Amino acid sequence: MANKSFFYCQSCGQKSLRWMGRCPGCGEWNTLFEERGNSSVGRRESSASTGPVPLPITELPALEEERFSTGMLELDRVLGGGAVPGSVILLGGDPGIGKSTLLLQVAGRVAARQGLVLYVSGEESVSQIGLRATRLGAVEKSLFILAESEISAIEDHASQLNPRLLIIDSIQTMYNPEVSSAPGSVSQVRECSARLMRLAKGRAMSVFLVGHVTKDGSLAGPRVLEHMVDTVLYFEGERHQMFRILRSVKNRFGSTNEIGVFEMQEQGLAEVSNPSSLFLMAHPSGAVAGAVVVPIMEGTRPLLVEIQALVCATGFSTPRRMTAGIDHNRLALLMAVLEKRVGLLMGSYDAYVNVVGGVRVDEPAVDLAVALALASSFRDAPLDCRTAAVGEIGLTGEIRPVSALERRIREAGQLGFDRCLVPAASHTSARLGGVELVEVETLAAAIGIALRA
Repeated sequence: MANKSFFYCQSCGQKSLRWMGRCPGCGEWNTLFEERGNSSVGRRESSASTGPVPLPITELPALEEERFSTGMLELDRVLGGGAVPGSVILLGGDPGIGKSTLLLQVAGRVAARQGLVLYVSGEESVSQIGLRATRLGAVEKSLFILAESEISAIEDHASQLNPRLLIIDSIQTMYNPEVSSAPGSVSQVRECSARLMRLAKGRAMSVFLVGHVTKDGSLAGPRVLEHMVDTVLYFEGERHQMFRILRSVKNRFGSTNEIGVFEMQEQGLAEVSNPSSLFLMAHPSGAVAGAVVVPIMEGTRPLLVEIQALVCATGFSTPRRMTAGIDHNRLALLMAVLEKRVGLLMGSYDAYVNVVGGVRVDEPAVDLAVALALASSFRDAPLDCRTAAVGEIGLTGEIRPVSALERRIREAGQLGFDRCLVPAASHTSARLGGVELVEVETLAAAIGIALRA
């Protein structure tokens, strides 16, 4: 029987019996790649008598979760306390964002404290990696560098060295010569990832995989890659900004709510232990219109970020609504509430909202701060620079309570804020951590209190 050829979409993994210019699954163009089937691989015989047998969950042996530190507390926080031996971690991010820099720093610190580390690169030569390691201060005797792309050779070296940590930079450059498709294709990425996963589980070594991202910010290659690994991390930020945020979107060994904050410096990535002060570094010291500080929660960590808004007369037939760091639809909703419930007619005005520092905020607790910033800019009325605001806004204009309010307020007090507007339904005391709490029931009342005449 002749071998059959199949076509797989590199973006969504859609399978097709014939090549098509446009993928029927995701609609992308020129993403179908050929994969040849192997007719010599027959059906595996049943081995139920010699294989593992089902066990009741009450009789499973009790195992304690073992972790080791990566040497970077911010990365340990995102991973849930450290790396788990035998886990496979996928790190994605835009080109030049600092993925290789981060992992080379981790490799140096693990090699200095935990044991042997093997860093495999399919994109750089050994001399290039050596120069970067010298600049980052990651030169250790227990750190081994290998410039290789063939997966079998990597497996052989990893089996001989048996490292504590294996880093693959990047998975799209790895290839298996037994697979006919080119490196980076769906079949190559899936096959190489599966072999590395078996290697990690069999030898209890932690494996970091660097993954490229597409134009829309998602990981390149099949989505099945995210299902195969244990943890998926995204390294976010703008190349011209000094902040970098590490975020987890999947973690089988911990929470996905934590973030790590780094600052890009000449000597590499530096951890930011107090990101609130960094985000508010350029916060105006006097009263200014259109800027409000809000305490947000990223996992268990409270952060203070600044919301800036600019409302001005439009020069177009349709007013523009632009956001950076918050949802565009949320801005439209808040402007509708401001017009209907407060009487601020902004239908013929452009509105721009920005979260300072490149932070992405998804929780509704920032609603009140965004609405106050819009109202302040529209009326050109300044807000007190030492006043923060937090609360969710309903469609009727009411201010709804938010979670972890006490931790948010204490973080604001530590950074010198002396007043905070909070929902009236929170049932808090008049002062907390040196911060005066002003309870507001409606958006109109909050605007009246926050804006100076």
